[in-house]
Amino acid sequence: MTRDRTKAARELLAFYLEAGADALLGEEPVDRFAGDAPATRKSTPSAEPAPRPAVAPKPRISAERPVAPPAQAAPPSPDVAIMDARAQARAATSLDELRRILAGFDGCELKRHAKQLVFADGNPQARVMFVGEAPGRDEDQEGLPFVGRSGKLLDLMLKAIGLDRTTAYIANVIPWRPPGNRTPTPQETQICLPFIRRHIELADPDVLVCLGNPSSQAVLSFTDGIMKSRGRWVAYDTGTREVRAIATLHPAYLLRQPLQKRLAWRDFLAIRKALNP
Repeated sequence: MTRDRTKAARELLAFYLEAGADALLGEEPVDRFAGDAPATRKSTPSAEPAPRPAVAPKPRISAERPVAPPAQAAPPSPDVAIMDARAQARAATSLDELRRILAGFDGCELKRHAKQLVFADGNPQARVMFVGEAPGRDEDQEGLPFVGRSGKLLDLMLKAIGLDRTTAYIANVIPWRPPGNRTPTPQETQICLPFIRRHIELADPDVLVCLGNPSSQAVLSFTDGIMKSRGRWVAYDTGTREVRAIATLHPAYLLRQPLQKRLAWRDFLAIRKALNP
């Protein structure tokens, strides 16, 4: 394999990892398009009759009835889970308590597939809070948001306006990784939404930044696409006061579309100006 083909193969593997394809379904390859195997031809009868198959002895019936394994409780319906999430989120009086409540919350199916809860990172006393959509593979392994390739880019963007993870606070709308990094369903987003709203209220930042279209639509109720909604300041009601909020492009999108970094740079300059008028 030439050097160029080796480089291309490594870049393709890196893309698969970033997309969440990090597990094999089987040891042997399976052709899903081959269809059913053709029927075997009947063999001609031989001169000697085939031996009769041996009959296995009947198992003895035990006098004691086997104990059935306990049935797992079915997950609640989305409507019930949303109502439960709202009640539990309101009960949290601190960020530590909100983390404990989320760790014990079983109303979201995503929790059953994720390795661990991804709550937040950075300084909860910071004046600016960034909210993304959901954790990826690296975040699920480390239990922290934005630690993969998009997280490294976010760190560089923060550094460019004089911030880092000691002067910013970072969280996600969804605190559990969706399987294979798939897009969360609307029901999953609605179940997790009360928790991120309470999260923002307890952190009480001066400036709220939504990273990407899903976050801006869920938190800021934007209906336009991110290219139209980014860079526009709105008032966000935390429950105790109104703070300035803005949407910008997600770092993962910028990795795929590096020419759009100029738009994100304008947004980050506006964020710096809002923090240092």
